[in-house]
Amino acid sequence: MLRSIAASLLIAASVQAEPALAAGLKIAVVAPTEGPFALLGQQMIDGARFQAEQRDSEIVVVPETCEPKDGSELTKAVLATGAEAVIGFLCTESLEATLPALAEADMPAITLSVRSDILMEDALKKKWPFFRMVPSAKAEAAKVTEVILSRWKNEPLALIEDGTIHGRELVETVRTALADIGLTPVFSDTYRPAQEQQVSLVRRLAKSGATHVFTGGDRADTAIIARDAASEQVPLTLLGGETLDAANQPVPLANSVLAVALPDHAVEPQAKATVDLMTAANLLPEGYVLPAFSAVTLLEQAKDQALKDETKLADALLKGPYQTAIGPIGYNANHELADNPYQLLQWQNNRFVPTPPVSGTE
Repeated sequence: MLRSIAASLLIAASVQAEPALAAGLKIAVVAPTEGPFALLGQQMIDGARFQAEQRDSEIVVVPETCEPKDGSELTKAVLATGAEAVIGFLCTESLEATLPALAEADMPAITLSVRSDILMEDALKKKWPFFRMVPSAKAEAAKVTEVILSRWKNEPLALIEDGTIHGRELVETVRTALADIGLTPVFSDTYRPAQEQQVSLVRRLAKSGATHVFTGGDRADTAIIARDAASEQVPLTLLGGETLDAANQPVPLANSVLAVALPDHAVEPQAKATVDLMTAANLLPEGYVLPAFSAVTLLEQAKDQALKDETKLADALLKGPYQTAIGPIGYNANHELADNPYQLLQWQNNRFVPTPPVSGTE
């Protein structure tokens, strides 16, 4: 009964917000159903199914093992569904195995997780109908650079990283972008991660005169740097990347530490109606639930557009943006999200919240 009420309310809300929609479509959801990633897979399935049930769309679950050796079987299973489109794909291995066959079958694939730039480059060269609901690997560095230029351009800047592949590549990409416009940091360093204290690093930062620091490191190290800077009375404004959106331990993150990360869609205004309905139906809108829900919404609207234009579903995906619970989703010619979804967030009272925009920017 509760689910019926929720469905009725959602349909009523849809009618008020959007034009009448045509019949639904059949969608395969490739997601882990066993093993350590089963929880994430269930979030994808639950979110997709919640939206599909609202307008006669059909969800067919295809288990994903994330093992390269299972690629052939996964491809056969996806094609056997007879689906019009495929969403999910927690792992790169799954996409690499199935994309060629999906292209031959004219089945667009939308990943909720994979960010590989190399895979997207291959897809574009081979004209595979590959899209994603997550930003590319380059988008994080682009947003960090934008934040530094809009807020810190005249501040003594330091760039530090923890020596990991991700941290080093992120910082180097930002450094190169800043160098292209003549902006040079006053301090650069690779620090040793996973240390109990970073007092020596903080003192070197102070000696350099840096007051604003971008760190290509994880949350634990950034929290220790912030703690030791406060202990040494060294005023530092710290900015990190998406890795700061992690467990708040063992050292709690200090208030006002900044991060370029993806927002919590569940607390954004445009998601409130959907979140309320999910909550009423005892579905927690966490993790991949809202993105999967929105991927189905996206495909349903794209199908309506494809029927109107008498074109392929993949072509219609490029006709957006389409409104979803996580905001408007549109794609550029490279099948990447048209708008960079990363935001500048600030840690405040045990959660990341959006920072007020600088006048005339962001």
